[in-house]
Amino acid sequence: MYRFPLLCLFLVVFLSCKTKKESKTKVVANAEELSCCNINSKSRFLVQSDSSEIVPQATGTAGMIFIEGGTFEMGADNNQARPDEYPKHPVKVNSFWMDEHEVTNAQFKEFVDETGYITEAEKDIDWEMMKMQVLPGTPKPSEEMLKAGSMVFNPPSQTVPLNDYSQWWSWVVGANWQHPEGPESSTEGRENYPVVHICWNDAVAYCKWAGKRLPTEAEWEYAARGGLENNIYPWGNDHIEAGTPKANSWNGNFPNLNTQKDGFYSTAPVKSYMPNPYKLYDMAGNVWEWTADWYDMNYYTSLPSDKVTVDPKGPAKSNDARNPYDKRKTIRGGSFLCNDSYCSSYRVAARMPGEINTGMNHTGFRCVKDDK
Repeated sequence: MYRFPLLCLFLVVFLSCKTKKESKTKVVANAEELSCCNINSKSRFLVQSDSSEIVPQATGTAGMIFIEGGTFEMGADNNQARPDEYPKHPVKVNSFWMDEHEVTNAQFKEFVDETGYITEAEKDIDWEMMKMQVLPGTPKPSEEMLKAGSMVFNPPSQTVPLNDYSQWWSWVVGANWQHPEGPESSTEGRENYPVVHICWNDAVAYCKWAGKRLPTEAEWEYAARGGLENNIYPWGNDHIEAGTPKANSWNGNFPNLNTQKDGFYSTAPVKSYMPNPYKLYDMAGNVWEWTADWYDMNYYTSLPSDKVTVDPKGPAKSNDARNPYDKRKTIRGGSFLCNDSYCSSYRVAARMPGEINTGMNHTGFRCVKDDK
């Protein structure tokens, strides 16, 4: 049996398995395992969005930063590192251009207005596809439950165990990039905030339109480090909560109390904090960022630690023992939900898997472009 919140959503509601609460538009998804700030959500459709009709723009490098190539030590820097960040290994990347900040709502809207693109979160769930993922005989959910939606952070009012993320994540019908918290919310006034509820396929479609691409994991980490050797964070080694705010993260007791020391409860406008030495903003916190690479929890062990790997493109396929049947890409940078008590993924070496058809309200991206 697969173990993912979206699948559990149907099993919980329709097989009466540990339902926590239910309403017309919101159902809390059951959870069986901890996976840092990112939910191991099941694929919605098992098919990828069709971006074949998207015509790339003739764009330059406005709003991008030139990153001169070089060699660095990729991987774990301190005792907060997880097993998939080891071993540390030398990597060389070629020069490239990177967006100075995460793609914003305004930028994504321009793409949608021009192409008519519809994100995964805006599509109703196809039961004929979904029923192949559940136990035989599982009854078909109501039409209401098959309506388009996404996962939204929904904090509890008290301290809860940190091994059960159903305590703070909810499936919300009508949640998508235009309605980040649900159908009653909007992005009005948040044009300069990072676009969210973006799955990997959506990000790839935008990149194609923009004449760009997603960064490899190596490019992303090299850029995040900003030339600082073996440092923990994009700004150096000072703890994230020491001194003035350095990034948008969770301050206080996760997940029920956010002191908002950094100035924001959820996402923040791009460029709200100081950039790293390469003049890149929000390489830590705010929203998780998609990369081009498949996620393999053992990938680093396949790379030599005694010689330089040149411009790696990641493993050939996805490999996550917790979710062996899924297709997962690597996400980087952490989000506004990261806190040392639960998730320290604002570290430059931190990496997590993300199911390619799933986005949530702390998942976005930025683009890169080859230096030609």
